[in-house]
Amino acid sequence: MTLDGDIAVWVWRHPRPDGAKGLCVGARCDLSVDRRRAKRLARRIQAHARRHRMAHEVWTSPMRRCADVGRWLKHWGWRHCTDPALAEIDFGSWDGRPWAAIPKEDIDAWVADFVGFAPEGGETLKALLARASTWSRGALVVSHGGWMLARRWSQERPGEAPRAGQWPAPPAYGECWRL
Repeated sequence: MTLDGDIAVWVWRHPRPDGAKGLCVGARCDLSVDRRRAKRLARRIQAHARRHRMAHEVWTSPMRRCADVGRWLKHWGWRHCTDPALAEIDFGSWDGRPWAAIPKEDIDAWVADFVGFAPEGGETLKALLARASTWSRGALVVSHGGWMLARRWSQERPGEAPRAGQWPAPPAYGECWRL
């Protein structure tokens, strides 16, 4: 249980995806993960569930970098569920592009309206905050750094809109947070 009485959700950030360095990676950029890294994280989740006597059910984003971990667990007899609500923020037309190729004026517009700006065809941080804060389908989750940050922000600072300078760095790949 969390302090407010809700069931705790244990969330792991997916393993480091292949080919992500220097790219804007969001909900449209479905990068793969080395199978050994996915298997290693699945083993850590399996050990956590055993240690805490948790059900063998894992929820993941449908993106390969998360779902591949769930597929390992399913292979070992777990129930694997995917939910698009666990996806990373949708960076729209920025997704998959090198950060250096995104015009400075676009980045400046995002910084000026950090919660309300969305790249063309993308999603606002406000929408991600709402999506992450209301998710409540399972106790073991594999998701994305942005989703984890949004979930934590909405729990620790409910109703407060973050400014760009306040937004923390994402968790390390494979890191687990209790949210």
